Amino acid sequence: MRLNAYLARAGVASRRKADELIKAGRVTVNGEPGQLNTFVSGRDRVELDGWPLEKQRLAHLLLHKPAGVVTTASDPQGRPTVVELVADHETRVVPVGRLDADTTGALLLTNDGELAHRLAHPRYEVEKVYEAEVEGDPSDETLRRLERGVELDDGRTAPARAKRLAPSRVELALHEGRKHQVKRMLEAVGHPVTRLHRSRYAGLSLEGVEPGEWRELEPGEVARLHSLSRSEV
Repeated sequence: MRLNAYLARAGVASRRKADELIKAGRVTVNGEPGQLNTFVSGRDRVELDGWPLEKQRLAHLLLHKPAGVVTTASDPQGRPTVVELVADHETRVVPVGRLDADTTGALLLTNDGELAHRLAHPRYEVEKVYEAEVEGDPSDETLRRLERGVELDDGRTAPARAKRLAPSRVELALHEGRKHQVKRMLEAVGHPVTRLHRSRYAGLSLEGVEPGEWRELEPGEVARLHSLSRSEV
């Protein structure tokens, strides 16, 4: 695996931060300075500032993100982060994708960098299901507009699934992951979001997981995520 991925698996830093460590000359492989294109095998000796590193076991966590928590490893404004919510886990994990600070719901965290990259890539069309409370009561025609795709400032959205859950409450299932997409789509059809919750991610539900709590994925769930991220579209 690439050296930055190895550092991430060792719980040192995210891949981006790992690249900075490598560029700074703080990482060696078998006594030689590591490079961004260095590949590491199980027989190689990797050290950071002279201290040996070892890969951690792969971990995959499903967090029920509460409102007011940011989807980062650290926050310069001092706000609570999703990484802090899983700090008692034995391995260092990072979030796959993002949820806005005021959005609640399903968030996957892992140290499996390759899987995280694939799940976040639009090519694999990983489904995300949201429940939105909105201003007004969307009509059937409005729901059909959402399903056909909505014109946004960065282009038309892909087809989605939309249904009414209750007055002023809709469910929207997407395979895209544009920034603030659900909020922008509903704003575009005249129904601004007042509350947003992601109920499912890649088929994973939050059943039995309370806000602020998390659970480790079962082996079968991890295998299914890998199969999703290998599917050709």
